[in-house]
Amino acid sequence: MLPVVEIADPDVVPFVGFDRVFLTYAELRKIFDDSRYQHWVTALKAVQGIYLIADTSNGRLYVGKADGGERIYGRWSAYGRNGHGDNIELKRLMRSDPDYCERFVYSLLRVFGPEATQETVNSAESHYKKALLSRIPHGYNAS
Repeated sequence: MLPVVEIADPDVVPFVGFDRVFLTYAELRKIFDDSRYQHWVTALKAVQGIYLIADTSNGRLYVGKADGGERIYGRWSAYGRNGHGDNIELKRLMRSDPDYCERFVYSLLRVFGPEATQETVNSAESHYKKALLSRIPHGYNAS
């Protein structure tokens, strides 16, 4: 008879890779509420990056950066908690349409290792805002 070494959860949700992340708001919330997403948590805590939030109702975009201590995971957990992540334009949108975040999808545009400088991340964020026309009036970025 063999000893039991580990009991694995058969429903663990594997991380799809940074270049394949595409989540609805409901799926995003699961990462923070469901232990089956532990591989996602580990991956998203490991990298800084530039992310995209797209409004499926009108095509407007928001480009953001995650360069804090918990990196992508920390930034996206703010969206999971309150839907707006303390962004001015998204707060404004929430006041006019409390369910707006249900139509958002989240993806990663570029990831950086922990050694990337803040200047590098800021420059990439600015580039994507310009390239994707995410600033007002076309998108949700205020600046």
